[in-house]
Amino acid sequence: MANPQRLRVIAELSAGRVHVSELARRLGISRPLLYMHLNRMQEAGIVTGHLELSEDGKAMKYFELAPFELRLTAQIVTEAVQASRGPQQDGGQRDGEESDT
Repeated sequence: MANPQRLRVIAELSAGRVHVSELARRLGISRPLLYMHLNRMQEAGIVTGHLELSEDGKAMKYFELAPFELRLTAQIVTEAVQASRGPQQDGGQRDGEESDT
């Protein structure tokens, strides 16, 4: 949820299900990038995707919000920030910590 694009997806889907191409147009992003976000959101249980056949036999992928509740605490934010930084580059020291050497 830390990605602003995912928050925009939630906002767009809050009014109801949307075809993936329409959602990409509304958000102004490519379908491959949108699918990457939607797949991660689906794995997290935030959205669901459904294939439907149009009248002309085309497969159409629609997404909608799944019921979810997000609990946000300072600890969760801190862990998310640390995870987004990856392995520390400075030998394990955190900002403000001094070395014994």
